Amino acid sequence: MSQILIVDDDPTIRLTLQRFLKSQGYDVVLAKDGEEGLAKAKEIHPSLIICDWMMPIIDGLEVCRQIKSDASLANIYLILLTARDQEGDLVKGLEMGADDFLSKPPRINELRARVRAGLRLYQATEEIQRQKHLIEQELMRASHYVRSLLPKPIEGDISIQSSFLPSTQLGGDSFDYFWLNEENLALYLLDVSGHGVGSALLSVSVLNIMRSRGLSRRGTHESTNFFSPSEVLDDLNNTFQMSAHNEMYFTIWYGVYNKSTHSLTYSSGGHPPAVLISNEEIPKIKLLKTSGLPIGMMPDISYSEQKCEIDTSSRLYLFSDGVYEISQEDESIWGLNSLIDAFIRTPSDRASRIDHILSCVRGASNNRPFEDDLSLLEVEFRI
Repeated sequence: MSQILIVDDDPTIRLTLQRFLKSQGYDVVLAKDGEEGLAKAKEIHPSLIICDWMMPIIDGLEVCRQIKSDASLANIYLILLTARDQEGDLVKGLEMGADDFLSKPPRINELRARVRAGLRLYQATEEIQRQKHLIEQELMRASHYVRSLLPKPIEGDISIQSSFLPSTQLGGDSFDYFWLNEENLALYLLDVSGHGVGSALLSVSVLNIMRSRGLSRRGTHESTNFFSPSEVLDDLNNTFQMSAHNEMYFTIWYGVYNKSTHSLTYSSGGHPPAVLISNEEIPKIKLLKTSGLPIGMMPDISYSEQKCEIDTSSRLYLFSDGVYEISQEDESIWGLNSLIDAFIRTPSDRASRIDHILSCVRGASNNRPFEDDLSLLEVEFRI
């Protein structure tokens, strides 16, 4: 049974409306003024409120404003009961949150029709909110699933720690690292275009095919050589063309570190550069990036790779663009240089470095929710 709250300082109007609405099968609650009406609205959360405009102390406009500004009450359908019919008055009522108007005294047939229409809209809004809540729960579960697939930190001569902070929507960041053999460590980070379930599914698909090493050379049964970053990106591009994946593409940085030669071979496709920092009194900074389009944008293209030496006690950072493309109040972007400065100024204690970087990022966003996923890897070389 739908519950209707009547707020009116005129006892005759209250009783007339109550008698008619009860005859229509509604549960009716009465309030003699705006103050009591607001209290009862918060107590019972009715489906619909019929409120007189002209009342002492708290008038109908203020009731509208307070109801609609309260998130827990905002879906209630609110009809203002008024003798006013000037356009300016009606506009003012709508601006304060009124959903509909009834002339005073109300005509019975019009009252019946407007109440029915209001309750239909209320029920439709409630159903939309329910479905929205279910979708949000599913997105949260999906986000937790993506997080569960990400690798755990590793310790030793090469240590890796990471952070993954999804935005308010499910996104498409993921990363991984694994030993190809006793000498070679593969690591990568990718960022799928867009947000939502589709981006997350593509991200997980890439993660799974990389983890299982299920890539193959185009048109052959020959497996991809995961020791060759350029070959990995070539075969990812052939496998994940955006025309076959809902027009989605992704950027990626992929590298292989050989601990015997202390060399890092890497390739990137449209991704932000990895940042290599030497732990010296005056740190040396290298930006590691190769030219190449994001994966999936164009078929039959080749990716290049480069090699660099890794000094003892160096740090390598991989990240998605959400870490530094943060809008500022003056409409500028926080930017890559500011992020690199945060890398340089990290404390010597490794356990607190990621937290320090994240605090800088949160400070740059004024602690607002992130507009994009934030993924960050720190690889420390002590060999």
